[in-house]
Amino acid sequence: MTRLSVNINKIATLRNARGGNIPNVVKAAIDCERFGARGITVHPRPDERHIRMQDVYDLKNVVTTEFNIEGYPSRKFLNMLIEIKPAQATLVPDPPNALTSNAGWDTIKHEAFLKDVIAELKSHGIRTSIFIETNPDLIFKAAEVGTDRVELYTEPYAAEFPFGKEKAIAPFIMAAKAANEVGLGLNAGHDLSLENLKYFAQNIPNLLEVSIGHALISDALYFGLENTVQMYLREIGV
Repeated sequence: MTRLSVNINKIATLRNARGGNIPNVVKAAIDCERFGARGITVHPRPDERHIRMQDVYDLKNVVTTEFNIEGYPSRKFLNMLIEIKPAQATLVPDPPNALTSNAGWDTIKHEAFLKDVIAELKSHGIRTSIFIETNPDLIFKAAEVGTDRVELYTEPYAAEFPFGKEKAIAPFIMAAKAANEVGLGLNAGHDLSLENLKYFAQNIPNLLEVSIGHALISDALYFGLENTVQMYLREIGV
């Protein structure tokens, strides 16, 4: 079964726009789980423009499903992961000023760095996932650096989907086959939505998890959070 992990960064963005604690990030996480989500994702950035470091520590005490923390593996980020010990750490290659994740790791170029980071995290019992594009060579190398999973960067799929879903999905099917071939668990995320999620989930073999934030939280403005989580769960066949 594919798990839905709700990225709650945008809840924090709305809170930070006004100050105070409305909407409440911790309550949103608890509610998403209560409504059926099987995971909570956060991506703290150095400028804390949405999720703050304190949020991550507060969530540690309340998330009862799978807590997934995304981020660039700086020393500060790694220290936080080791202290919190989430179910999963998703490593992204974002520079500090990136608006949003917009590329996957070059696992060949950064092989030595990733090997060291992943070995350290795994020594603390933290499952690792690498944010990656669909190049099979990079996926094969991801297995060599020791990661447990890869997360396919799905913005290209979402961008191409309105113009031809078969063409849009083809590189991702190839990437999924590569991951399965070398025994990597498979996650996916970025710009997945009610429009394109079902087709993706139906065509990607052994898809373990989708992490969805911006589209889901935006849809919740129209449909309500509980209803929206349920709508996304139906799209992945839950």
